[in-house]
Amino acid sequence: MRLTRKRLCSFLIALYCLFSLYAAYHVFFGRRRRAPAASSRGLRKWVAPARERRGREQSTLGSEEWNPWEGDEKNEQQHRFKTSLQILNKSTKGKTDFHVQIWGKAAIGLYLWEHIFEGLLDPTDVTAQWREGNSVVGRTHYSFITGPAVVPGYFPVDVNNVVLILNGREKAKVFYATQWLLYAQNLVQTQKLQHLAVVLLGNEHCHNEWISQFLKRNGGFVELLFIIYDSPWINDMDIFQWPLGVATYRNFPVVEASWSMLHNERPYLCNFLGTIYENSSRQALINILKQDGNAKLCWVSAREQWQPQETNESLKNYQDALLQSDLTLCPVGVNTECYRIYEACSYGSVPVVEDIMTAGSCGNTSINHNAPLQLLKSMDAPFIFIKNWNELPAILEKEKTLILQEKIQRRKMLLHWYQHFKTELKMRFTNILESSFLMNNKG
Repeated sequence: MRLTRKRLCSFLIALYCLFSLYAAYHVFFGRRRRAPAASSRGLRKWVAPARERRGREQSTLGSEEWNPWEGDEKNEQQHRFKTSLQILNKSTKGKTDFHVQIWGKAAIGLYLWEHIFEGLLDPTDVTAQWREGNSVVGRTHYSFITGPAVVPGYFPVDVNNVVLILNGREKAKVFYATQWLLYAQNLVQTQKLQHLAVVLLGNEHCHNEWISQFLKRNGGFVELLFIIYDSPWINDMDIFQWPLGVATYRNFPVVEASWSMLHNERPYLCNFLGTIYENSSRQALINILKQDGNAKLCWVSAREQWQPQETNESLKNYQDALLQSDLTLCPVGVNTECYRIYEACSYGSVPVVEDIMTAGSCGNTSINHNAPLQLLKSMDAPFIFIKNWNELPAILEKEKTLILQEKIQRRKMLLHWYQHFKTELKMRFTNILESSFLMNNKG
C-alpha cells in the first residue's frame, strides 16, 4: 500500500513538472512565433490605404512607383521622421483630442482636403451627393463633408469647432455664401456651435467687404479668416492668406510623381494653353513667342473665349503639356495668382510667373514689396519671376543650354518644395485653429 501511494505521488509530481515546462515553453516561445504574423497584419493595414492613394492618379503617368527624392535622401527622411515623431509625442502627451469638422461648400475645399491634407473621400465618385473623409493631424481630428446634399439644416451638427469653406468670388456666390454664414450664426447663438473659421475664395479684385460684418473683430462670430489672393486685410493674427491651388472644379487630379516625370527628356521648352484676351499681356506673350520662332519649341494652344469646364480630351492635353514641358508660362489674368502655377508644380514644370499687380484692391506695393503672391514668395517658391514678357527670349535661350542632369535637379527641387509647401500649410492651419479655438475656450 505504501509503495502504491509512493508511486502515485511520484507520478503526480512528474506530471506537474511536465505541465510547468509546457506552459513555460508557450509563454516564452509561443509569443515570439506569433509576433511576425501580428506585424504582417499591421503592415497590411497601412499598405492598403497607401495603395488606394496611389491609385487616385494614373491618368498620364502610368503605374510607375517611384520615390521622388531617391535613395540618397532616405537617411535624411528617416531622421526627419524620427524628429517629427519625438516633437509630436511631446506636444500631444497629456493633452485631449481636438475635433474639427470642415464643411466644403466651394471647390477649393477639395484642394485643401485632397492635396494639402492628403485626405481620402468616400465615395470616390466626384458626382456623389454626399462625400466625407477623416484625417488626423497631430492631436487634431478632422472630419470633412462636401457635396450638394450638404445643405443648411439638413445634416447633424455634433461638433463644437467648424471650418466653413466658401466661394465669394462673384455676386451670385456671395449670396449663397451669406446664407451659410447666417445659418452658422444661428448655431453659434443657440450654442450648438462654439467656434467658426472660414476659408474664402475671395474676389479677384479683393473686394470682399461683404464678409466684414461677420468677422469677430467687427462684432461678428467668425474668429479666423483664411482668404485667397493678396488681400490688404491679411495680418497673420486673425486673417491669413490661403493658396488658390489647382482647378479642382475642372477635376484636376492629385498627381503622384513618377520616375519618368523626373528623368525623361521633355520635348518642349515651355507651354501655354489658355484664353487670349485682346490687348492683354497674354497677347503680347504670344506675339513674342512668334517673333523668334520659339513658338515651335513650345506647346502653345490659344483660345479666344474662356471655358469654365474641361472635356476629358482637353484635360488630358493640358496635363500632357505640363508633363512634357520644362517651363510653364503663367501670364496674369484678372489676378496675378492662377491655377496654372500650382498645376505646373504638380508636374515638375517650372512656372514662369508674370510678377505684376493687377487692377483692384489687392496688395499694396508701396508697403509690401513682395506683393503680389505674398504667400508663395514668403515660402521661397523656386519660380522664375518676370516683370515683362520681353524677358522671355533670354530665358528660353538659357534654357536651351541646360543639360538633362541640370533639369532633373531643378525638377527634383521644385517637387520637393511643393510637397514641403503643402505640408507646411497643413501644420500652420492646424496650429492656428488649435491656438485660437482652445485659447478662446479657456477665456
